[in-house]
Amino acid sequence: MTTAEHRRPTTAPEDLGPALHARAEATGLSGVVHVSRGGEVLFARAYGWADRARGVAACVEHRFGVASVAKGFTALAVASLVEEGRLGWDDPVRPVLGDDLPLVDDRVTVDHLLAHTSGIGDYLDENGDGQITDYVLTVPPHALDDTEAYLPMLAPHPQVSEPGERFAYNNAGYVLLALVAQRVAGVPFPDLVAERVLGPAGMSRTGFPRSDEPAADLAVGYLDAEGPRTNVLHLPVRGSGDGGLATTAADLAAFWPALTAGRIVPPATVARLTEPLRVVEDEGMRYGRGFWLGLDSPDLVLEGYDAGVSARTRHDPATGVTVTVLGNTSDGAWPVLRAPADG
Repeated sequence: MTTAEHRRPTTAPEDLGPALHARAEATGLSGVVHVSRGGEVLFARAYGWADRARGVAACVEHRFGVASVAKGFTALAVASLVEEGRLGWDDPVRPVLGDDLPLVDDRVTVDHLLAHTSGIGDYLDENGDGQITDYVLTVPPHALDDTEAYLPMLAPHPQVSEPGERFAYNNAGYVLLALVAQRVAGVPFPDLVAERVLGPAGMSRTGFPRSDEPAADLAVGYLDAEGPRTNVLHLPVRGSGDGGLATTAADLAAFWPALTAGRIVPPATVARLTEPLRVVEDEGMRYGRGFWLGLDSPDLVLEGYDAGVSARTRHDPATGVTVTVLGNTSDGAWPVLRAPADG
């Protein structure tokens, strides 16, 4: 979740790219701007550096970390299990948890977690004091290599409100969803997402890479606008349901048509996930289940914000236009998204 401004664009699709390009150059974006309509790329350009130490310039084909964009993919993986009858929207998660996480209220359901209304304690409170680049992990990053490994980090946090009582954006809830999905399916969570979401969407260059296995096509995340320090010690070595996905702008452009056409889960399930449940005033958007929506439009939005990561992809179902901005610094994408083209 971010503090960026979110307003429906008024610029014509053909003019969005040039307008965002001007803003990207003016604000020093390190990342990618991509605008598409259906299968047509209207604009695609990269800026800055993918790897400062090696002098590798960013290109539109680079993969970038996208943090909480992963929550939409988690919601879809869980929804696919509901479609198969292996989970229910209103199923309590306690039977799957067993004796693990005893501080989670026994009444918390799959739907509570999807809609951020579970009331469970969060291991990463984004409303707390401090910068996103502060160290926040309570276990060594290298130990977080599987969703089961997150249990010690989730366990100490007590319930903070009654299940279903109120909306509170919650990272731990999506790790918990990943844990439930992994246990029910008997498949590691990254493989589950690859099989049920990425494959049907044609997203061949998307996944949950390990941060200790550098790849030439994966942009390095940086803590500052300039300087050598990376985010490798700030994030889990492998992501889970709340973040850690890496993708390309082209893969995200392919994702939205696949979603809205019902190629990942049936249209009725897509409608449930993208049903606006809450107006989140400080974000200027509405929230469904894993997906943001425009405040006064049907636009579908996924976004992520973390140490060395800033990403937002917005799709207009009526026109088929998708706008994606990816950055490999914490705040790099947001000045671009505040451009007149996005307002």
